[in-house]
Amino acid sequence: MADFFFGSPFRRLLHARPLAADWGTAAAMDWVETPTSHVLRINVPGLGKDDVKVQVEEGNVLTVRGAGKEKEKEEEEEKEGVVWHVAERGKPEFARAVALPENVRVDGIRAGVENGVLTVVVPKEPAPARPKPRPIAVSSKL
Repeated sequence: MADFFFGSPFRRLLHARPLAADWGTAAAMDWVETPTSHVLRINVPGLGKDDVKVQVEEGNVLTVRGAGKEKEKEEEEEKEGVVWHVAERGKPEFARAVALPENVRVDGIRAGVENGVLTVVVPKEPAPARPKPRPIAVSSKL
């Protein structure tokens, strides 16, 4: 029963949960599976490559965390006579954890940020070659 549940595509949906309760907010994500890889695209507006951390944890769990800097507020605080009345935009923070399938090459994962979108490419393991059918001799004794 466990193999049925954890081997199904629903496993990814159940384990691709945002870590909003633990850290920041959740970022919107798209996950596409191609014949050669899994491609995850996560919205990270205003964040660069130094602001995002991608790592694989035990059990093939891909964790993505991001935290921006409060540049604008820090620059304005340096000026004399500046009073902040409302600061709702704040520092963008997010975290996301995704359970990867078993047929991936963890050592080949690539990630890049462009135009506010983090793209993570997780290559698949090549499918094992199927054995060719062959006749088996049957004897009267083993």
